[in-house]
Amino acid sequence: MMIVGGGSAIIAFYMAWSIGANDVANSMATAVGAKAITFKQAVLIAGVLNFLGAVLLGPTVASTIKSGIIKGGAIANPYVLMLGFVASLLAAALWVTLSTWKEMPISTTHSVIGALIGFGILAGGWNAVEWSVVGKVVSSWVISPFAGCVIAFIVFRIIARLIFDTDNPVRSTKLVGPAIMGFTATLISSSLLLKTKLSEILAITDSIQALLISIIIGLIIWIIAAIMLKNMKVKTDDEYLQVESLFRKLQVITSCYVAFSAGANDVANAIAPVAAILPLAEGELALSATIPTELLFLGGVGIAAGCLTWGRKVMKTVGGRITSLTNTRGFSVDFGAATTVLIASKMGLPISTSHTVVGAVIGVGLARGLEAVDLSVIKNIIKSWLLTVPVAAATSAVIFIILRFIVGV
Repeated sequence: MMIVGGGSAIIAFYMAWSIGANDVANSMATAVGAKAITFKQAVLIAGVLNFLGAVLLGPTVASTIKSGIIKGGAIANPYVLMLGFVASLLAAALWVTLSTWKEMPISTTHSVIGALIGFGILAGGWNAVEWSVVGKVVSSWVISPFAGCVIAFIVFRIIARLIFDTDNPVRSTKLVGPAIMGFTATLISSSLLLKTKLSEILAITDSIQALLISIIIGLIIWIIAAIMLKNMKVKTDDEYLQVESLFRKLQVITSCYVAFSAGANDVANAIAPVAAILPLAEGELALSATIPTELLFLGGVGIAAGCLTWGRKVMKTVGGRITSLTNTRGFSVDFGAATTVLIASKMGLPISTSHTVVGAVIGVGLARGLEAVDLSVIKNIIKSWLLTVPVAAATSAVIFIILRFIVGV
């Protein structure tokens, strides 16, 4: 059984790799689609920031997936439970890999939870699954694309109103842009300092203190961004192209914001089952055990590797096939998606980063009218979303049956 437990780390790395390959599009597709950065720059930045997000903020969501979906007491045999987690991890990874090959931005969160449900029902019946927790997670899957869509729509409309609809769009950009960046910096800082590993290292235990520090950081970034934009020269007479050029730098920063938040949420999909498997391999029913830091590192490295190897595939779909993206539109998408995902991560909700980003892209498209959105692409993406849970559940059940037959448990 220890062999199975050790092999789960390899499967976890494979799962993390597949997450990086599929979800890198969520963080950098808009920046590449709007030509703010190159693909090589995108995958390098995304790999590093996904890793940092995984290590610094990953434990909250990982705990939900590890011990919140399957009732520990419903399956008495720890080795049966262990095989179920191994089957779930492998089933989810296979589905994510297949979807990436088909260039579809699916939810890795859907995949893992669907797989857990599949083996849970087979091994312990319907009562083995914490349906109340599943219901909470499912509601977040509906809320996340809607929230991403609404926030991105509002941000883009604000940009249009405060910048493009003014008499001097370039001057307006230099006033509004730094304020937006300052607010973004405050959000990122607060997510880092409110009850995380970093806050423990810095001995920041008070939430008010963390928020005050975050606000100060936001003000500093506001001032720095204002100075940078004030001195920035653009080689074009077209005011709208000047605005897009100024937002190109801002969009790279918000894309980094998405990459960090994606790592925080999605690392759970790879390492949470392993965190449950390791004690089970020793015969302990310890689903409430803490998440080891080395597992967070394993997940972070795997995600980074996936970004660097197969990340281009899904990026094509998200970055250019749903709607035409400029730097201001991409900025709005990134801001809406990252804000939604970070809030969910702090709440411990394993939402779908893919759903959130696609929802945000749709929101920006709708801000310019329904005709600006390619409905056929959206239709195909939704089909893949609907297939994810049942396919992952069925695959997990089949693998679980095979493993039980081989091991003889």
